[in-house]
Formats: sequence, C-alpha cells, structure tokens
Amino acid sequence: MGQYQLAQNNRHYDPEAIARYYRYRPWLVLWRACTIVWYFAGFILGLYWDKWQNREEQNKFKRAAQLRRILTRLGPTFIKVGQALSTRPDLIRKDFLDELTKLQDQLPPFDNAIAFQIIETELNRSVQEIYSEISLDPVAAASLGQVYRARLHSGEEVAVKVQRPNLRPVLTLDLYLMRWAAGWISPWLPLNLGHDLKMIVDEFGTKLFEEIDYLNEARNAEKFATNFRNDLRVKVPAIYWRFTATRVLTLEWINGFKLTDIQSIREAGLDTNELIEIGVTAGLQQLLEHGFFHADPHPGNLFAMPDGRIAYIDFGMMDQLS
Repeated sequence: MGQYQLAQNNRHYDPEAIARYYRYRPWLVLWRACTIVWYFAGFILGLYWDKWQNREEQNKFKRAAQLRRILTRLGPTFIKVGQALSTRPDLIRKDFLDELTKLQDQLPPFDNAIAFQIIETELNRSVQEIYSEISLDPVAAASLGQVYRARLHSGEEVAVKVQRPNLRPVLTLDLYLMRWAAGWISPWLPLNLGHDLKMIVDEFGTKLFEEIDYLNEARNAEKFATNFRNDLRVKVPAIYWRFTATRVLTLEWINGFKLTDIQSIREAGLDTNELIEIGVTAGLQQLLEHGFFHADPHPGNLFAMPDGRIAYIDFGMMDQLS
C-alpha cells in the first residue's frame, strides 16, 4: 500500500521524497540491492573466468547475450540504461552493442489481459467500445510499455501504447539505489566523470518520470509536429486525445521500415543518401532552429516511409534548449 501511495503522490521525480520513503523501508532496499549485486557479480566473475581461461574471444557473444538478459530481468530502469548505451559505439564494444540494440524493441511483453484491463481502467470504457479491432498480441514491446495495432470505429488505423503495470514503484526504488551508489562511487572516479554523478542520475530520473506520463508524450508529439508542419519530408503521427490517458496512448499507425533495415529500404526503392540528409537536417533543425529535440532517436523510434519521408515516433523523452 505504501509503494502505491508513493507512486500516486509523486507524478514528478523528487529524489528527496523518494529517499524519505525508503529510509524507513530498508528491507525493500536490501532485497533489491542483493538482487542487482547477485546478477552483476555472476556476470563479472564470468568475464574474469574467461580471461583466466583465455576464452575471451570464444565467449564474447555469450557474455554479451548474458548482459542483455540480466538487464531485461532487472526491469525497466536497467533496460533504459542499456538502451542508452546501445547508441554509444564510442563507449561499448561491437559484440555488446549488437545485443544491447535488441533492448530497443525486442523485449518480452506482459500479459494481454493486464494490458486490456489497463486500457479499460484508464479510458473508462471497454476495449470493444473504443476499437473495432485490436491485435491479439502486441506488435512491439519496449522497456516501459507495449504497442498493439488497432482500428477505431471511425475507420482510422492506430497504434495503442499501453504502459507496463506497477512501473513507478520499480523506477523509484532503482533510482534511489542508483543515486545512493553514485554518492559512494563518485569520489573514486576521475573528476570529470564522478563530480556530477548524482546530477546525472537525477536527470535520468526526471526524464524517466516524464516518459511514463503519456499525456506529456502526446503534448510533445503535437509540439514537435507543429515545429515541422512546413517540412513535408518529416512525419509525426497524429494523437487521438479521446482515447489517450496517463498510461494509454492512441496515435496514428505508421507504416515504414526501421532505419537499420537497409535491405527493406532499398527493396522499396528508397534513396538511403536522401534519408540520411533528411535525418541530419531534421536533427540540426531541432537543435539549432526549434530548440526542442527528440532525446531518444534510436533506430526503434525512426522509420523510413514508403513515400520517402522519415517518421519520428515515441516522444516521451524530449528536451528543450533555451
């Protein structure tokens, strides 16, 4: 009950309130900390064992898959960390990078019955009343939610994004532990890495809490669409506000190919150089012209459309430059 109250009372990330809550619930913190240490200790020991046995090269793909499974088992917070690392080839070696990329949109889904119950609770009507048809299983599952393909009674084809259950209590506990660990680790790191480690965790927490508010995501999408209203090369899905709430988002269905699916893009007769130009130009416009930019542009959130446009999806993580 206490965790439920914490989740309900903190719509925005508040590290002090979270710290006050868990200070009086050490058993929750200890159990989660032991779980995290157990998983990563086994992984690190495996890496050292490979080194001692001179089997690093032979087992590198096995260890990369092991890391992906660990992050998946530890849940949404750690999956988001893995997603962030998956876009950093300058920090992560290729075998690990290939596995972490799978965290972008190839995660285990949660039960359909729970997802449909969340839809009905959030929108206060039955699934059949809202959608004339909906896929029996999700078409994609990500760290914070999963997506169904559906059709409204008015005929429009839509994507229905449903948030994973009990998300806030999981995120708050993990962020509390990360912030506590940051305080211990900072003094041991080089000044340029450790000085603002708590601030990095707080920024991560702030963005995570914004991302799990689908009403905020819908507003972001419309603002982004307004910025690119005169650019016919950039597509932003329309939001269906009547069927959108804090944990359910209904938006226009996008037909397209992931930007990493080069074969499908070429088979569709699209010019890859032109797509690169659109992506680079749109990115620079976001940063230098609009000051409002997509802060999570991994390949799972960018699609090449058959007509040559680039479509942006998932506007939960955005940021503003003055």
